[in-house]
Amino acid sequence: MPTLHDATGPELTAAQLHDILRLRVDVFVVEQKAAYPELDGRDLKPDTRHLWFEGDEGVLAYLRVLLDPGDIRRIGRVATAANARGQGLAARLMDEALTVPGEYVLDAQTYVQGFYARYGFVAEGAEYTDEDGIPHIRMRRLPR
Repeated sequence: MPTLHDATGPELTAAQLHDILRLRVDVFVVEQKAAYPELDGRDLKPDTRHLWFEGDEGVLAYLRVLLDPGDIRRIGRVATAANARGQGLAARLMDEALTVPGEYVLDAQTYVQGFYARYGFVAEGAEYTDEDGIPHIRMRRLPR
């Protein structure tokens, strides 16, 4: 059974950060062919929350929650390893991320918009295409 981990940026060990970045690069850069700057300077900030599942094979699923201006939480980098898909790990990470009350935003790849809608996120604005040609939509979840 995968183990859930929850850490702020300064709490991450070098090995944990390495394994998290490996998954993110494997999914976003290699699999989705989105060559963008994965290292954005926000991973080690004290207000960045990292949530991930780890198993014998390493990091299986991951997301991070950033604190944006106005106390808005931004969910991003939601990724599941190819060999761990279909187990509901991303859903369990979302459940855990949303335990902190408040307003949330995210930029969803359009094809998973329905996944985020299950958590109360509503599309905001028009679909847009990022620099790598992947359609996205901004979504927001108001405080409950």
